[in-house]
Amino acid sequence: MRLLSSFLPSLLLSGACVVSAASSWSFDDATLTVQPKGAGVSAGAKEKLNPIASLPKAVSLGATDTLKLLLTTTEGKKAKRPHQAFLTLTDPTTGLEESFILSVKDSGKGKVDLAQKDLPIQFLTSSKPIQASIVIGAFGSSTPYKSKVFDLNVSRDENVPLAIPEKPVRYAAAKEIHHIFKEEPRSPPSIISLVFVAAVIGTLPVLLGVWATLGANASHLGKALGNAPISHALFYGSIIAMEGIFFLYYTSWNLFQTLPAAGVVGLVAFLSGSRALTEVQERRLAGLR
Repeated sequence: MRLLSSFLPSLLLSGACVVSAASSWSFDDATLTVQPKGAGVSAGAKEKLNPIASLPKAVSLGATDTLKLLLTTTEGKKAKRPHQAFLTLTDPTTGLEESFILSVKDSGKGKVDLAQKDLPIQFLTSSKPIQASIVIGAFGSSTPYKSKVFDLNVSRDENVPLAIPEKPVRYAAAKEIHHIFKEEPRSPPSIISLVFVAAVIGTLPVLLGVWATLGANASHLGKALGNAPISHALFYGSIIAMEGIFFLYYTSWNLFQTLPAAGVVGLVAFLSGSRALTEVQERRLAGLR
């Protein structure tokens, strides 16, 4: 009886180990082949992978080689397809990881092919062997599998330049922008302005002569101012004021100063001019012109 009581815990522990082993993911019949470019299907060095121990010697992957991994995923002792199966490469210096998906069939047979063009640039420049692990897992209570199975040496061709990708766009504070505005337009030299002023003043005698030739009657000025003094005074005053505004715009004012003043003077000229022209028409209809 005492012997049975001492043997029972050991039996239960063994049963628990069996149950635990039966509910764990692993792999079987795993072979690793490094096949040179242009070689036959069966060419290349082959290695058998063990789920509980890593290969003692690192595997070398040349510039034109292709690494082929074949295995059968198992749950317990039964071949089965998991939800996830990866070959994970880890740089021991930086901790960078990259996972490559194994294509697994319903029978549990899976494979993955790997070449240097598939590796990140950090792996191509690593000074230490890259750790290769197999990761297998699925939904449910089964324990997933993850273990290092071999080391990978990447032998890059030094004669081929390394294509370094551009840095990704990083959103950050940009450099301060200093706007350079165009200089304000300047007036032409004074001598040019004086020449044009003299040309305009020189035409005034010609204008007065033509006016007199066409029958202008300056003697009606008093009568016109008597009939509508405010309209005539405002009209002629607005014309002179408009010329003064143009002169100020030419010399010192800007457009935002000129437009409001020109708008007010133009309104005065329109209202007073219409009344002044009405007075002139009344004298014409009365036969005074």
